[in-house]
Amino acid sequence: MRLDRGIKAVFGIRDEASPSPSPTLTLGDATGWPSTLAGISGVSETSAMKLSAVCRCIELISQSVAKLPIYCVNKKTHERVDHDILYLLNVRPNDAMTPSVERQMVDGNRLAGGSGYEWIIRSPRTGRPVELIPLPWELVTPWRDNNGRMWFGVINPISGEPMVLPNEDVKRVMAYTHDGIHGISVLSRAAEVISAGRATQQYELSYFANGGAPSGTLETDTDLNGTKERIKQDGTTETVTYRQIMREEWEKVHSGPKNSHRVAILDHGLKYKPITISNVDAQLVESKDVTVSDIARFFGVPLSKLYAGKQAYNSNEQNAIDYVTSTLHPVAEQYDEENSYKLLPDWELRNGLWLSINLMAELKGDSESRGNWYKAMREVGAFSADDIRDLEDLPKIEGGDIYYGNKNFAPLDNFREISRASAGAGKE
Repeated sequence: MRLDRGIKAVFGIRDEASPSPSPTLTLGDATGWPSTLAGISGVSETSAMKLSAVCRCIELISQSVAKLPIYCVNKKTHERVDHDILYLLNVRPNDAMTPSVERQMVDGNRLAGGSGYEWIIRSPRTGRPVELIPLPWELVTPWRDNNGRMWFGVINPISGEPMVLPNEDVKRVMAYTHDGIHGISVLSRAAEVISAGRATQQYELSYFANGGAPSGTLETDTDLNGTKERIKQDGTTETVTYRQIMREEWEKVHSGPKNSHRVAILDHGLKYKPITISNVDAQLVESKDVTVSDIARFFGVPLSKLYAGKQAYNSNEQNAIDYVTSTLHPVAEQYDEENSYKLLPDWELRNGLWLSINLMAELKGDSESRGNWYKAMREVGAFSADDIRDLEDLPKIEGGDIYYGNKNFAPLDNFREISRASAGAGKE
């Protein structure tokens, strides 16, 4: 049984036939960031999140996943089932976190680190999950042993001690992967775009920090190569050139936003010549729009959700639907598969039980389209009133379980009978 192996592994009990795993924990570089991103671009997770587009994309997707309700359904009958595991998923996964906070952390790790992990704490007596602990991606190293069995080397986030967990006791959702073991984060794949965005941001900061004006040159016929001794604040002396003294005095008076556009008083034959900014340099600041578009493409987020691009209600509505179907749906499917396999025992899976995320919560903003869809589904007999109310999180009503059809769509084998009945009713 999967659960038996999981309990033995957590409590240090190993079968003789089981391989003895020996993980090598490689937890990134000193900045806590994968060497691929830190080595190529010098951009860390912290600096990447300083870009508003990156921060918004990660928060948007992780919060979208966090707010979606999870149900237990019978795939054979398509009916919802009340299950104990829903308490962990929808009420309280652990003592410290709400479900939305816990899920947002896991999916944020998936986007930023390539994989989001949860440690499944099981009851020693029954093997049932009793707690879900999110694990920062930097503390987890996945690997396979010689028999192909998955293991996870984990630094305990509470005690700091290393431990080894079997596959069945670690929930994992992944970003794009080459080998099915290591996820490649969006930030890692978008390293060059993020680096360009950070460079533009730093350029813009420097530009406005200097009063929005370019630097210039001070020219004079006087020889400034001489030196003099001066006393520093700590009481020691230093030797400085007259050129250095002139630069420091100028910057003290004219640098920074507070001192911009001050009248300059020049003596000793000094002349100030500004270095004019080129059109290329001026357009560099405007390239932020291009960076935002590139980042949005990497994350699969419409520009309207980043408050960028041209805003039009009809296109934004379609973009929102595309965001759910193209970006969130594949992620939700992965959560469904991992939740069901890791949190439900084998016999329940064989009986058709499945844990499923309801994406309808993300589409509730478009009430008109939702209403038209409900109406169409009700008229063809696919939905009852209670089915619709259930999707809207409303209680059932008396008579709401009745399904109605349309006689205009009668089956062909009963068409003559239904036509005679309708004609007879009209004569009466």
